[in-house]
Amino acid sequence: MRYYQASSSEQFGNAPAPQNENTPFKPRSPYAVSKVFAHDLTVLYREAYGLHASCGILFNHESPRRGETFVTRKITRAAGRIASGLQSTVSLGNLNAYRDWGFAGDYVNAMWLMLQQDQPGDYVVATGKSIAVHTFCEMAFQMAGLAAADYIKFDKRYLRPTEVDDLRGCFDKAQMVLGWTPTTTLDELVEMMVYHDLDLARKEVLCAT
Repeated sequence: MRYYQASSSEQFGNAPAPQNENTPFKPRSPYAVSKVFAHDLTVLYREAYGLHASCGILFNHESPRRGETFVTRKITRAAGRIASGLQSTVSLGNLNAYRDWGFAGDYVNAMWLMLQQDQPGDYVVATGKSIAVHTFCEMAFQMAGLAAADYIKFDKRYLRPTEVDDLRGCFDKAQMVLGWTPTTTLDELVEMMVYHDLDLARKEVLCAT
């Protein structure tokens, strides 16, 4: 049996970037705390019972299938709907949080590669680059033919009680051991998501007429 544990970059909290497999965990949310528990339990069972159990510490992995409550999809969905006249603004919280966003399809490939190894291990899966939420907004709205500043509204209700400022992963181990590197650029990812949500918005318009 081979086991994959879905660990998370959120486990690092406000540990200095870039974060790698040796960076201490400093979780800043109940979600992150629970992920640290599951990660450590996986390591414990691997060491105690010799299980082929690997932890993939995945940084933010996005695609058109991302849920609409996650900030990237919330942004691209809004860009599509605003461009189609279906809504007028979008409300967001901390626009200055930096995140390392990659394509989910690339990251699934990394998961698969972990389970093909003779020996289990823990791997950071990331792009090595981070941008602010407001930059992601500007990219997405520009691809929809809009200026983000005209439509983004700040709403303090979306602020976290304990913010995580900068998550940026170092995937050197994954590259060296797994032969893995991300193949989709951030521009390609944003374009993929925006075009999907523009098409979705157009279908909404057609259904309403």
